[in-house]
Amino acid sequence: MESASQGLLSDAMTDVPVDSAASARTSAPEGLTLAEEEELRSELAKVEEEIGTLRQVLAAKERHCGELKRKLGLTPLDGLKQNLSKSWHDVQVSNAYVKTSEKLGEWNDKVTQSDLYLSASSTLEDWNEKLTQSEAYKKTQETLSQAGQKTSAALSNVGSVISRKLGDMRNSATFKSFEDRVGTIKSRVVGSRENSTDGLHSPSGAGDKPPQDNAPF
Repeated sequence: MESASQGLLSDAMTDVPVDSAASARTSAPEGLTLAEEEELRSELAKVEEEIGTLRQVLAAKERHCGELKRKLGLTPLDGLKQNLSKSWHDVQVSNAYVKTSEKLGEWNDKVTQSDLYLSASSTLEDWNEKLTQSEAYKKTQETLSQAGQKTSAALSNVGSVISRKLGDMRNSATFKSFEDRVGTIKSRVVGSRENSTDGLHSPSGAGDKPPQDNAPF
């Protein structure tokens, strides 16, 4: 029986057709034939190869650009400034910036020419004129002017008083007595210095006379 079952299994397996290429190949996406899939895969491989080549060329160009900048003494900061200037120039000449500037100019013209703006400006001018011509404003201005003049006069008087007090103090008997004492002390100090200097030149104190020998014979 065992040999009979093995024979049945082998017969069943031989009846099923086996396609190795079909089993290895994945099913094509929906809506594409196998030929279209192969063509797309071939084109994808070519595009990826071109991308790799372009990346290598770009890297080589960037290295060459860096070497040129280094030889010219250009720093990364200079490159950043150039990029910012170019970006700002591109913004200024862009359609969005031009349209926005035109819109803002139109709004400014409309606002400054509107009745509300003109009425508010004239009202402010009237208030300013009334304020500067009012009695309170004039009195305040006069008061501040007088206060400034009085302050200047007071400071001038204080300076005169201080000068006069200093002059009176110098002419007083106490100050003169103090000056006499300072002069006396100064003359004594100068005289003592001169005597000490003379003593250094003649230490024996006997002038040019030789010292006497008092030793007994």
